This record gives sequence, structure tokens and C-alpha cells, in this order.
Amino acid sequence: MTEQPAPYQPNPQLKRVERGFESLLFNSRWLMAPFYFGLVVSLAVLLLKFCMVLWEFILHAPGSKESDIILGVLSLIDISLTGNLILIVVFSGYENFVSKIDPGGHPDWPDWMTKVNFGGLKQKLLASIVAISAIQVLKAFMNIDTAFDSTKLAWLVGVHLAFVVSAAMLALSDRWGGGDHGGE
Repeated sequence: MTEQPAPYQPNPQLKRVERGFESLLFNSRWLMAPFYFGLVVSLAVLLLKFCMVLWEFILHAPGSKESDIILGVLSLIDISLTGNLILIVVFSGYENFVSKIDPGGHPDWPDWMTKVNFGGLKQKLLASIVAISAIQVLKAFMNIDTAFDSTKLAWLVGVHLAFVVSAAMLALSDRWGGGDHGGE
């Protein structure tokens, strides 16, 4: 006669506690929603700043030199890229960490909005940061005749190169690791 151990019977009370705890953890993702709402509010503030810079640009354009016009346009592009960066974080962060977005009833929604995974988000963020820092370096270079500060220019170039190297390293590590490149 062989004795077999009794099959494992999980404690129903512990299972209920475990399910409750897992439910609490899963639902805690909604705590991120106010962060994304705050970023939408910051986007509205950025729009206000864009309008102010645009108004100043329009007022001063008739009497400005070509380099001043280029600097004004670069400032507008810089603010626009920052707005794009906020949108990327809001949409992909909400989609990846809070809840799926259903683009079904919205044919004009961008395709990327529901396809950017965390790896793709990191790449898009770094690419935007590289573009923004490149504009800052270009603006400093355009002002080199009026306000040359070699230390400031060196720091801007150094920080920009650090962003470029970081973006390249991230792209290489994702490629070598077989990571998904943004789901696109």
C-alpha cells in the first residue's frame, strides 16, 4: 500500500486576500491619470506661451534682420517640439500604463497613438530632446555675433552631444536586444 500526500488545497481566505491585493495594485494605475491631466494643463500653458512668442515675433518682424527672423522661427519650433513631447508622453503613457485607448470611433486619430510601447516611447522622447537641444545650440550659434559666451556654447554643445550619444546607445541596445521599435 502506497501513501500519497494529500493534494495541495489553497486556503480560501488567503486566496481572497491575494486577489484583493492584486486588484488594489492593478487599480492603482489610475493614480497616474491626474499626472496626464496635469500635462494636458501644461500643454495649454505652453500654447499661451507660444501665442505670446508668436505675437512678439509678428510685431518685430518688419524691422528685424534675417538672423532675428530665423531665431524667432526657431523659438516657435522649439515650443512646438516641446508640445509634441508632452503629447507623446500623455498618449503613450496613458495607453501603456493606465488604460487602452479605443481609436475605433475616431478615424482622424494618429496611427502611432495606440502603437507606441515603452521602448518606442523612450526613443521618441530622446529624439525630441535631441531636436530641442539642437535648436538651442543653433540659436546660440545664430547669436554668436551679439552675445558670444564660449563657456555657455561649450556646455550647450556638450549637453547636446550627451543627448545624441544617449539616443544612439538606446537605439543600439534596443536593436541588439531585439526590442520592439515603437510598434510602428
